[in-house]
Amino acid sequence: MRAVVQKSFGGPEVLEVAERERPRPLLGEVLVRVHASAVNPADLVVRSGEFPLLGEPPFVLGWDISGVVEETGPGARFRVGDEVYGMPFFPRAANAYAEYVAAPSRQLARKPASLDHVHAAAVPLAALTAWQGLVQAADVRQGDRVLIQRAAGGVGHFAVQIAKARGAHVIATASAARHDFVTGLGADEVVDHRTTDFDRAVRDVDVVFDSLAQGARSLGVLRPGGVLVSLLEQGDPALLARTEAEGKRFAGISVEPDYASLEAIAELIDAGRVRPHVSETFPLEDAAKAHELVATGHVQGKIVLTV
Repeated sequence: MRAVVQKSFGGPEVLEVAERERPRPLLGEVLVRVHASAVNPADLVVRSGEFPLLGEPPFVLGWDISGVVEETGPGARFRVGDEVYGMPFFPRAANAYAEYVAAPSRQLARKPASLDHVHAAAVPLAALTAWQGLVQAADVRQGDRVLIQRAAGGVGHFAVQIAKARGAHVIATASAARHDFVTGLGADEVVDHRTTDFDRAVRDVDVVFDSLAQGARSLGVLRPGGVLVSLLEQGDPALLARTEAEGKRFAGISVEPDYASLEAIAELIDAGRVRPHVSETFPLEDAAKAHELVATGHVQGKIVLTV
């Protein structure tokens, strides 16, 4: 099978298509013929060696997949021909930039029926991050005031929609050029982070969804009893202590495979309440170009590789 392999840490140029042995599904696993795989910012820091999550190269990057089950191991919960999507193995290697991926069947869910594979592949890591932060950690409810940082990005654009689906009043930060996009997702208020300090413009929110490591500033906008959901400061004991001292709650989150949450997200998608936005697609051979685009930090929604 073809896969995007890197043999050393470095820039996008280290990504190259090579032939690799096709995996075989083990007990409880399925072999997925991958139709599309999304590129996430995490892929870039792993590729560069800045965050050597997968150890030393060679390895294959990627976690998000959407495709069709081609083979099943004993005890797997899908059948050949089922369309599935997911984010298997994270934070261990899933080898998703490839034509085939073998993964535990309980780390995958049925693909939303209303999406093609390109848009389904854009969902798992980003939407699971938003879901696990807003729903499972913060328990966002009807009428809550929720501040979403970087609302036009991969995780952010799902966070806005999930919070709205839960009945929240959503305040989002985004550049002026992204305001129409974010408002279209359902944001009730949008703050231009380039011209306005969010901690001066926003007050009395129930939940801050912080993807910028700005927890200390975010505390000032939370009401007593509010929740700070942080993606990048999970291990900061000083921030945790300060949050608790102010009578607020700290939830440092990562993301993990969870088929039940993927099923709940798929229901929202098929009901028209959440939609993934794909800015651009690239063939597997152009994975380096996809990484270059994500590295600009100005991607609206997601970038997807077609396989």
